[in-house]
Order: sequence, then structure tokens, then C-alpha cells
Amino acid sequence: MSAYYNIAVAGATGAVGQEFVRLLAEREFPLASLRLLASERSVGRKIPFRDTTIEVELLEPGSFRGCDIAFFSAGASRSRAFGPAAVEAGAVVIDNSSAFRMDPAVPLVIPEVNAGDLVDHGGIIANPNCSTIIAMTAVAPLRSLRPIRRLVISTYQAASGAGAQAMEELRQQARAVLDGDPITPEVFPHPIAFNLFSHNSPVGSDGYNEEERKMILESRKILNDPTLKITATCIRVPIFRAHAESINVEFEYPRPNLTSVRECLYHAPGVELVDDVEHNRFPMPLEATGRDDVLVGRIREDQSRENAIEMFVCGDQLLKGAALNGFQIAKALIESKHLGS
Repeated sequence: MSAYYNIAVAGATGAVGQEFVRLLAEREFPLASLRLLASERSVGRKIPFRDTTIEVELLEPGSFRGCDIAFFSAGASRSRAFGPAAVEAGAVVIDNSSAFRMDPAVPLVIPEVNAGDLVDHGGIIANPNCSTIIAMTAVAPLRSLRPIRRLVISTYQAASGAGAQAMEELRQQARAVLDGDPITPEVFPHPIAFNLFSHNSPVGSDGYNEEERKMILESRKILNDPTLKITATCIRVPIFRAHAESINVEFEYPRPNLTSVRECLYHAPGVELVDDVEHNRFPMPLEATGRDDVLVGRIREDQSRENAIEMFVCGDQLLKGAALNGFQIAKALIESKHLGS
């Protein structure tokens, strides 16, 4: 494999695809060439990249000839349709959709947590769900203190998780509400401005919606703990960007003391401790936006459970929750020389 790599971004005009392009433009990466791919409606669009522009091409099975790495953020159906073709053409696919996450043969990776799983990739590597990435980046380091028995997670998810059109809908609705104009939701099923509602994914017969189920199943896979007790409640909130999560962590007896928890998180890769009790300053979406690290704070003992602690977490959904995690996977593959399947 050469020292420089030919890259493709499938779904390049979407919110996460644009973040992939920005990361490749602004950060150190051994890039030889970049191909931007999207659906027919975006073909021909010119995307600024460094000191030039790149024209968007049609995403089709033959798009990946000569590519070493293909970042996919075009939805699960397109990942299933075109991902295998990219692998057949010789590319390693880093997929941001749900298409392959629970496939036993596909690694589901957060580089700070389970980079070792990259060794076994067969050409496709799955990026976890955004909420799962943010939660597990903060939770996984705590396993070094005591085994974890149970997780209770409540998420407060920004409009960015539903894409660029959802962010624009929040912007337009906020203006309309302040101007006293009527609102007609289009992207979301309910008004998002000055409102919150259960995550807009299908609810199953067990009462859990799809987003909650993703968090439960993906967390078990990433932590390699299929019996981990975990429950989640996922809520959509009127925030543009960066998800927030309240996480209750129950340990095996005895629970670690708060000093050791804070020390562990302070040194954890990908985590920034924001736990200023004196000034009542803890993780906030506004401060997490544009940041690589997951912010963690409000760390305290759960007085209702003798072995549990509480913490509050914020992370940029488009960065660490999506494109940055995929970008880090690509760099880890290159550095570990596991790029070839």
C-alpha cells in the first residue's frame, strides 16, 4: 500500500459527508486523491477543497476503482447497495450507517475503546451510532476501576442527528415561533423549535424505539459484553448540534470513589473533564460543538444505588459522533498497517 491514499466519500453533500470532506481538507492525512460521490440531484455540484474545487460524481457500483478507503455516509440502503462493490474494487469501507453494525463479521469500532477489533476487518468497518459513540467514549474507561453491571442512559439529541435538513427546519421554526407564524413540521413528526419529543424512530413491540435499541445492542458489542444490563431513553431536543446524555453507571461492589473516577476520566483518551462545581459549569452542547473530545461532568454518587454513579456527557454528533470517529478509524488502519482486508 502506498504512503498516500485515494479516498472516496459517498454521501459527500450530506451533513456528515461535509464533515468528512472538511476533516480531510484541514487535518493531516496522507491524501493522494479525493472522489466525492452522491445521488443524481447533487451530481455536478462543486465542493471547495483546500485551494481548489471538486465536482460531485454519481454514486454507482463502478465509483470505487482505484480507491483505498471509502467513507460512507449515504444511508443504510446505499451502504448495502454499494459497500460490497467498494470492497470488491479493493477499498476498505468505513460505514457511518446502521447497515453493518450488528453483523458479527464487521468490527464496530471507537478507536479509543476497541481499536484492536480493526485487526479482524474483512473490508467493512462500521461506525457506531452517534449516541453510542458519545456514551461509550465516556463509559469504557471506567471499566479499569471496576466491572460495570448496568447502564441507564437518557439522551438529549440535537437536530444534527437527523441531517442538514433537520437543522434547517429547527432554524426556520425558531424564527416562525418568535414571529408568531404557524409551523408545519416536515422533517420531524412534531415541532422541534421550543419543544422536545421521543426520538423520531420506530417503536418496537417491546416499547423501545430504534435509537434506544441501537444504543443497547451496539454498546454490548463494542464492550464485548453481551450480557451487560443497559436501558436507554432517547429524546430529540431543539439544539442545532451536539448531543447530551445523562448516564448512570452501576459497578460491581464496591463502587470506585469519585476521586478515582475523575482521575480516570481526566486521563482517558477522547475525554475532557468539565466538572466545575464551584462555578456550576458542566458539559453543555454549545461548548461541545466543534470539539473533538467528549465532555464529561456532573460526576456524583447515586444516593439511591450503593454501587452507582451519575455523570453528564456532551459530544459533537457530527464530529466524534460521526465523521471524526470514521476519520480516526482510517488513521488507525494506516498506522497499524491493517488497511488491507
